[in-house]
Amino acid sequence: MEFTLLHTDNGSSARAGLIKTDHGSIETPIFMPVGTLGSVKGVQVRDLEDEVKAQIILGNTYHLYLRPGMDVLTRAGGLHKFNAWNGPILSDSGGYQVYSLAESRKITEKGVRFRSHIDGSLHEFTPEHAVDVQRQIGADFIMAFDECPPANAEHKYVLESMHLTHRWLKRCTDRFDSTDPHYGHEQTLMPIVQGGVFPELRKQSAEFIAELDRPANAIGGLSVGEPEEELYAMTELTTGILPKDKPRYLMGVGTPANLLECVSLGVDMFDCVMPSRNARNGMLFTMKGIINIKNEKWKMDFSPIDSEGEARVDSEYSKAYLRHLIISNERLGAQIATIHNLAFYLRLMREARERILENTFDQWKRKLIPVLKSRL
Repeated sequence: MEFTLLHTDNGSSARAGLIKTDHGSIETPIFMPVGTLGSVKGVQVRDLEDEVKAQIILGNTYHLYLRPGMDVLTRAGGLHKFNAWNGPILSDSGGYQVYSLAESRKITEKGVRFRSHIDGSLHEFTPEHAVDVQRQIGADFIMAFDECPPANAEHKYVLESMHLTHRWLKRCTDRFDSTDPHYGHEQTLMPIVQGGVFPELRKQSAEFIAELDRPANAIGGLSVGEPEEELYAMTELTTGILPKDKPRYLMGVGTPANLLECVSLGVDMFDCVMPSRNARNGMLFTMKGIINIKNEKWKMDFSPIDSEGEARVDSEYSKAYLRHLIISNERLGAQIATIHNLAFYLRLMREARERILENTFDQWKRKLIPVLKSRL
């Protein structure tokens, strides 16, 4: 993986860069659609390429490990060949899913024992196993195994959790550096900064990760219920410490406004289930504000879904038709809405990049964010 920092906005810390991987290049800042089970729910690869214009997607280690399992993925030749996506892939280590299984998991120094949400079977993830599984998945970017403490965790817990994550990270890097890729393309291990919302812990974790000098770094443990001001404060503190010549990935964030604010703080990569999950519930993001397509006001509105949208679905279908599909629980409605929202997120990142290169990002962001938050 190679990263080139092309330009930093004059009025903020927003950056435009280029990431090169064996599966293609990624222009940053970038949003990565989430493909938990190896697919972005309800969206075919050709639509990800042609309509959404995705440059990189995610796969989730926990879910892929359980289904279809490593035997299937290995025999298929890795996730790229299994799901027919030829671009870069990032795999989450499963740490966040373990965090969300609080009632059915046990954390020890060795790793995490947990019960499958599918059939209750018992499994164990260690840092070494998380690396091995992601080697088998074949993602271009693989995440270190970490613990993500809840937003309301006390200082003592977050401190102990951070040190555990750091010890696990050492084991992840040792395993990664002593093993080879399975499918002939290079992989990059990304450490994750933790520390909750405690500035001194965030600083300590960011300094620890920066000293490891890995090719790329991630910021975790945010967007888990903390107030927005704490999300921004912790992000700004962390990006101020992480190396400038390496890409920075903020995990699990967020709304369009969150993305622009964090781009302005120096973040390069994002992922979140929000655009696809909210689409299935009838929430559409646009440059003019948020549409709840279920509202009665759209029942007789035969104008395009988004007259400014760049995806084919935006002009092909009307608001009234999409409302009918969503209200009727037709799968096509969820598909159309998901393509729209993901295409919007990618368009937002492309425009942000253009503004950064023009040195107009900060002014553009300040004017646009209130509009993005408005309800139509």
